Amino acid sequence: MSPKQQRGEATVELLLDTALRLYGEEGEQGLTVNAVTKASGVSLGSLYHHFGSIDGLVDALLMRWLERLLGEMLAALERSRTARTGVRALVRAYLSFVREHPEAGRLLHSSRADHLGMEQARQLRDAQEARLTPLTGWLQRYVDKGEVAPLSPPLLESLVLGPVIGVSRRWLTLGDVDLDEAARVLPERIWRSVSAEAAPHT
Repeated sequence: MSPKQQRGEATVELLLDTALRLYGEEGEQGLTVNAVTKASGVSLGSLYHHFGSIDGLVDALLMRWLERLLGEMLAALERSRTARTGVRALVRAYLSFVREHPEAGRLLHSSRADHLGMEQARQLRDAQEARLTPLTGWLQRYVDKGEVAPLSPPLLESLVLGPVIGVSRRWLTLGDVDLDEAARVLPERIWRSVSAEAAPHT
C-alpha cells in the first residue's frame, strides 16, 4: 500500500471514529459537516472526497458497525458444536456487543438505521443477505440434522434475532430492561422457539 493510500485509510478511520463519538455525545443532531470536520481536523474537501456527503459518512458508519456485529455473531456460531449452544452463544454475543459498544448499538437500532433500510432496501437487503448467508447455512445444517424446526430461513432468523433486537433497542433507548437478566433468560427461551423438539406438529 502506498503512503497516499495509507493516509487515505487513516483519514477514513478518523472520520468514522469522530462521527461515532459525536453521535454518542450529541445524538444525530450532532452529526453535521462542521462538527465532524472541526472535531476531526479533517478538511471539508477530504470528507466529501471519501464519503460524498455527511449522509454518506453516516451510512458508512452504520455499515461498518453492522459488519462488526455480524462478525461477532458468526464467530460465536463457529465456536459452537450443537444447534442449542450455537443459538445461545449468538444471543449472548449480540447482547455483549450492545453492552460493550452502546453508541454503535444506538446507531444500529436508531430511526436513522430504519430510514436507511427503507431508502436503500434492495441494496441493504442484498448486502445483508450476503452477510447472513453463513447464519442461514448454519441454521439449515441443523434443520437437516433434525435439531432445528423446519421453518423458512427468514422465519428462523426472525425467531432468533427478533427478541434480542427488541430487548437491545429497549435497553439502549428506554433503559427499562435488565440486560443481565436478558442474558440469563433469552438464550434458552430463544432456543426453545426454534428447537425441533419444541415445534408443534402440523
